[in-house]
Amino acid sequence: MKELKALNRRTAPKSAMPERIIQFGEGNFLRAFVDWIIYNMDQKTDFNSSVVVVQPIERGMVDWLNGQDCLYHVNLQGKENGAPVNTLTRIDVISRALNPYTQNQAFMALAEQPEMRFVISNTTEAGIAFDPACKLGDAPAASYPGKLVQLLFHRYQYFNGDPTKGMIIMPCELIFLNGHHLKECIYQYIELWKNDLGKDYEGFKAWFTDHCYVCATLVDRIVPGFPRDTINEIQQKICYKDNLVVKAENFHLWVIEKAENMTVEQMREEFPAEKAGLHVLITDNEKPYHARKVTLLNGPHTVLSPVAFLSGVNIVRDACEHPVIGSYIHKVQFDELMQTLDLPIDECKQFANDVLERFENPFVDHQVTSIMLNSFPKYETRDLPGVKTYLKRKGKLPEGLVLGLAAIITYYKGGKRDDGTNIVPNDDQKIMDHLTELWATGNTQAVAEGVLAFDYVWHEDLNQTVPGLCDMVKRYLDLIQEKGMLEAVKTIL
Repeated sequence: MKELKALNRRTAPKSAMPERIIQFGEGNFLRAFVDWIIYNMDQKTDFNSSVVVVQPIERGMVDWLNGQDCLYHVNLQGKENGAPVNTLTRIDVISRALNPYTQNQAFMALAEQPEMRFVISNTTEAGIAFDPACKLGDAPAASYPGKLVQLLFHRYQYFNGDPTKGMIIMPCELIFLNGHHLKECIYQYIELWKNDLGKDYEGFKAWFTDHCYVCATLVDRIVPGFPRDTINEIQQKICYKDNLVVKAENFHLWVIEKAENMTVEQMREEFPAEKAGLHVLITDNEKPYHARKVTLLNGPHTVLSPVAFLSGVNIVRDACEHPVIGSYIHKVQFDELMQTLDLPIDECKQFANDVLERFENPFVDHQVTSIMLNSFPKYETRDLPGVKTYLKRKGKLPEGLVLGLAAIITYYKGGKRDDGTNIVPNDDQKIMDHLTELWATGNTQAVAEGVLAFDYVWHEDLNQTVPGLCDMVKRYLDLIQEKGMLEAVKTIL
């Protein structure tokens, strides 16, 4: 066993670059995604920027970060072009980490640094919220948008409204149009604190509107976090005692919708991630890429899980490599869901192939049952739009997606699999009770009609709005009951 060194700036080299980014959040995702991207931008372009991390809540990890001088390793694992990938990279772009609850003066002083240009955040989906209890004089405000307005207002005052000192703001919270929600919260705080802002109210509001740039973003990388099972092996390999190693898949995608008051070209110039060869896409509309992710990543996941499980396959990777289930997944993804999108087909094919490589990650045993929590609401948001669009465009129903719905309904019947494994559905109790009642009739017509009439799931009666769906669901329910899941799948391939 090698003797491990402590990881800090005395034992490992650390770059010294201008602090140009304020990052709200110090968790695994931001460190394995955003900070990894910035590291690559610094290495491959003239971006030349470091990050100051701000802990968004009172309890967090800034002491751990500062204890290692903000150095840590990212362990990327997955497949690329069919070959396994397993890399370790030391990330050194975080200059320091602050707790605004104990270092509020240092936090507010960030606004006074002339080179600061970006604000990036991941404060969880609940983090972008307006809290009317927050006050401008709080040290700091409790909410993330409140803290951000405090910082921006101080910057406005300190630089006398200089239009060149506005900030580019890129939230990474997992909500659709996150930037739009954040911008709305910022305006709410400006109005709430109107009296406290006093004579600066109009000027600050105009400065924010004209010279700050709030982007909506879509982020995509699976980040399991600290690799507890392999940390000893990793530390021996790097020769450092790194307590902040982050494991992530090698795939990454960051779609950045430019702010309303700037052009795509301006954003690319400011944030040259594409020049670094990274999968960062700067666009004027995030919506189709959000649809692509939900449709081609989440959509296949939702239907492959019950089909695989009821066929005796427990791991997503094994399902993809199965001669029958793998063909089913390919059919759903390429022949059905892909046909419902409005992006160039070559882009969709590349993304879909990337998704399959992610599903086949040799380093992750992704249980299909872990995906099946709340399957009906997931089908409603991820697959039902594809069913409707496919029917509209092709004049017929997509067999794979409808079979997937029948598989979900069958899974919710419960009982045991052929090999004796318990089938344990997990959803809203109202849905569970309703399925139990329907299956107790012993009539698959009643089951199909009853499920499609779940207006509290579908927000409509699918018996009425999707012609032919009930008949096809019943046919597949009967087929699964009579021949088993695997044989049912074979009939549509």
